[in-house]
Amino acid sequence: MKTADPISHQAFSTSFLLFAQYGGKAVIPVEDVCRDYFNHLTPDKFLRKVGAGEIALPVVRAETSQKCQKGVYLQDLANYLDQRREAALKEFRQLHR
Repeated sequence: MKTADPISHQAFSTSFLLFAQYGGKAVIPVEDVCRDYFNHLTPDKFLRKVGAGEIALPVVRAETSQKCQKGVYLQDLANYLDQRREAALKEFRQLHR
């Protein structure tokens, strides 16, 4: 009997884990996203990279003002993290055949 690949097994969805991590917030402030997932970037640098298309992650504005609070929708962050994980798994499997 073939066993499941432990690397590809995911007990909880990424969105569920993010929901728990961020206390049920639908939109996570850019500062929190940077602190937790892009700690090598300042929020301003993160926003520049998003604007330039270097980070494929939509940023939500609370209103149309340039100075308003900016955040990332939880499901968009979950999708981004899942895509990065898939790319890492693909690379891992190619190296460890």
